[in-house]
Amino acid sequence: MRRLILLLFLTALLAAQAGNEVEIAAEPHHRLVFSNAQVRVFSVDVPPHTDTLLHRHGHDYIYVMFGACEVSNAVAGKDPITIQLQDGQVGFTPGNFAHIVHNHDQPFRNLTIEILEDDKLRHSPTKWDEDRGLNILQGGTQQILFVKDGIRVSQFELQPGGTAPKPAGPYLLVALSDLRLDAADKPRNAPHNAWDQIFKKSGDSNWIPAVALHALTNTGPHPVKFVTLEFP
Repeated sequence: MRRLILLLFLTALLAAQAGNEVEIAAEPHHRLVFSNAQVRVFSVDVPPHTDTLLHRHGHDYIYVMFGACEVSNAVAGKDPITIQLQDGQVGFTPGNFAHIVHNHDQPFRNLTIEILEDDKLRHSPTKWDEDRGLNILQGGTQQILFVKDGIRVSQFELQPGGTAPKPAGPYLLVALSDLRLDAADKPRNAPHNAWDQIFKKSGDSNWIPAVALHALTNTGPHPVKFVTLEFP
């Protein structure tokens, strides 16, 4: 009964806000933390028992969850649904819709990565040999989660001293844990950001442009987890 009342409330809230739809950057729970020609990255934080405004996602996006929670998702023109989200969950959502999110009992935190060139990438031939799989690395693993809009999304786990291959093209790194990464085999003529250490807290992101090929090594004392979005 409680859930039915909530869904009816969200339906009424959608109708009330229909004329006041805002773009994602104007929704107060979405904080823009990075942008360039390829992406806009939003840190999303919705406290328990709180609703977002009715906001529009004009582009496809990839999300990375930080913490488990349950939300009600009310998309304009559809019946609200309840969704359970897991800590570390990574997903893809096609854009061009407006919705209200009602958070239930636990904090709702994620990074929402808006793909600004989604239409162009959607129609480009893929460069990836595989769109899903598990690769065993030196001291770690790479789980290829999916390829969407030409972007390959992987989750890495590295033990101390473990090494992951560094993508040849530009990529976005999202820290699932506190981490310290360094580049192995540093080329002398590489740009500074190609070999400098990466210190990030869980929930942080870092855009890294295309650079010479070399590896990322976990130089910290603890195992680390991170997600990469590799762009063509």
